[in-house]
Amino acid sequence: MKAMILAAGRGERLRPLTDSLPKPLAEVAGKPLIVYHIERLAKIGITEIVINHAWLGHKLEAYLGDGSAWGVSISYSPETEALETGGGIKQALPLLGDEPFVVLNGDVYIDSLPRVKGLSLEAALDKARVTELMGEHQAYLWLVDNPKQHPEGDFALEAGKVNDSGEPRLTFSGMAIYHPRFFDDAPCGRFGLAPLLRAKMQQGLIAGEHYSHLWCDVGTLERLQSLDAELRAAQKHNKGC
Repeated sequence: MKAMILAAGRGERLRPLTDSLPKPLAEVAGKPLIVYHIERLAKIGITEIVINHAWLGHKLEAYLGDGSAWGVSISYSPETEALETGGGIKQALPLLGDEPFVVLNGDVYIDSLPRVKGLSLEAALDKARVTELMGEHQAYLWLVDNPKQHPEGDFALEAGKVNDSGEPRLTFSGMAIYHPRFFDDAPCGRFGLAPLLRAKMQQGLIAGEHYSHLWCDVGTLERLQSLDAELRAAQKHNKGC
């Protein structure tokens, strides 16, 4: 299985930090956000990673290089203008191949990779197992409890299906597995992912589950600083033990 890390966002709410730094290179506890993802993917054997970029993308490439420092191989999908989530993934499909792939948001912190129907991602890496887990579904999403900045949520989860209606509503984490055919009818160029997801939900093609571990959308300086303090405190405690 390959993975894609979305890293093309401008990070307006993180300015002035992101005036000179790509948002995924923002650090928490002394390490860039995107590096946490790379390290966790490498640990479970996902070593082919695609990263898209737009704003200050050359700095991402200069910092991460070919990925060999983390035991992975990184390919880049540069965007002359940000294509939004849907357009960014669609453009990168030639690099991702014909099988389902994992997508992670580069500006999100998680304390562990998600599970799929009770299985770790590592256990789900086999092609036959992924096909079995996906079934007829074209995407598998992880939803989280609504953060205080997004109390209304995005989608509902019922019996393993993700729907645009229903209660309670949860927030899409940005973490997902997509089959390439999910994008068959999508346009080229810039487009958002949410309308495509909702259309596929109407067809019953989107599955998912709840992610209950630490998840933080580091979208503002306040949240970045709060997460940094939390992780440093946890590190200090663990060292003390």
